[in-house]
Amino acid sequence: MTGSDEFHNLEVPRLSSTEARPSGGTKPTFPSDFLWGAATSAYQIEGAAGEGGRSRSIWDVFSRIPGNVLDGTNGDVATDHYRRFRDDVALMARMGLGAYRFSVSWPRVQPEGRGHANPEGLDFYRRLVDTLLDHGIEPWPTLYHWDLPQQLEAAGGWPERDTAKRFADYVMLVHEAIGDRVRSWTTVNEPWCSAFLGYASGDHAPGRTEPAASVRAAHHLLLGHGLAVRRLRDAGAGRVGIILNLYPVSAASTSAADTDAARRVDGLHNRLFLDPVLRGRYPPDVVTDLAPVSTFDHVRGEDLPVIATPQDMLGINYYTRHTVAAPNGEGSARHGTREDRPPPYPGSEGVRLVRGSGSCTAMGWEIDASGLVDVLRRLHSDYPPVPLYVTENGAAFHDTEPHNGLVRDPERIDYLDAHLRACHAAITEGVRLRGYFVWSLLDNFEWSWGYTRRFGMVYVDYPTQRRIPKQSAHWYAGVIRHNGLPATEAH
Repeated sequence: MTGSDEFHNLEVPRLSSTEARPSGGTKPTFPSDFLWGAATSAYQIEGAAGEGGRSRSIWDVFSRIPGNVLDGTNGDVATDHYRRFRDDVALMARMGLGAYRFSVSWPRVQPEGRGHANPEGLDFYRRLVDTLLDHGIEPWPTLYHWDLPQQLEAAGGWPERDTAKRFADYVMLVHEAIGDRVRSWTTVNEPWCSAFLGYASGDHAPGRTEPAASVRAAHHLLLGHGLAVRRLRDAGAGRVGIILNLYPVSAASTSAADTDAARRVDGLHNRLFLDPVLRGRYPPDVVTDLAPVSTFDHVRGEDLPVIATPQDMLGINYYTRHTVAAPNGEGSARHGTREDRPPPYPGSEGVRLVRGSGSCTAMGWEIDASGLVDVLRRLHSDYPPVPLYVTENGAAFHDTEPHNGLVRDPERIDYLDAHLRACHAAITEGVRLRGYFVWSLLDNFEWSWGYTRRFGMVYVDYPTQRRIPKQSAHWYAGVIRHNGLPATEAH
């Protein structure tokens, strides 16, 4: 398949799921200025790990420790985007993407995590941005997507205040290189993951299991965001915002114990980040929950005003809902159909995440498009107004091998359709949702899962690096082309 017809002529099957879809033959249409995009991150796709002056990141080190990555792989090659970015951008253009959210590799731009920039690293992002603009695609750089330079980790990493200052300095190096061509900036991607998976559970790089350090890391990630926003504003940057992974949290029953478990998880996963950024304070109940591991003496008087520096937008990454219960015997006896597991962060001791009986993705995450409406509605009603973007939403499934040049992934089409209908429902309620980015453009290195999980709309044959648009890529191209979703049948 080549040329402009590549995404125009593929017939997609009738969608099988009716979840989150209205009846009556409706055909949801989005606002005329709604932004359609796709997202990736540097370590997951770029490869060229030892080229162009790039130094090691925490993921280069972590992925080489046996047992840390499911299939024993790493991001040394990934999808070779560093060399193939022009072809990848041409593919984006054929899909009709209006924007591309990519992350900038800190160790590629500033190998030591401090000091001068690496000219070769900046040149790569200059070329990428220029190529995107040449194809009419808006660049959306994310300045931190988990690839901390290893030298900064050796000095203490995100639990140290100095890392936040180093981050703000690095951000300005990137802005000096591409700021004249970039209108939209996102600072930190999913600080919850960096703090708690990286420093509490050890599931992600740098693989530390230090609860007190994870609380400090969460604060300094937010502080780095606030410092970066202020520096970017002073430099005349366009729109700036942070990206948070948010979850609606439901109690497994109406018991007091389960209800309190839901409060704790919501506080530690959502409000610990939303409230400092949008309200300028930490939730008192969350501070109390974390008292056994942290006195919050790392928070200085000027920090929260910096973190709460007004931002122009908020990015939301949404994948699933959390249903939680109290420790066994304290709450409801009602269980999910899958094994319960504890949340991987301090302050949630004894709380269980209960998996329900609904369909799941290949990651084991329950599919619940209604939860996206809940997240958007809550932000709209409970927090100061700020334009919202869904900066990640997507699913891994066990995609079949290409057959006659086609990868059929009807489950992913179902998933995206349901979640886009959730977006449309929120917009009709008055939510200020301005755009949507699919995760992900390409199959890639999926962190501790290695290459065993595929999130992409484009299939990557890793031995050859051949790109094959999946059925979902053709479907999404049609959504973009019509600025709306297919009509549903009346019931």
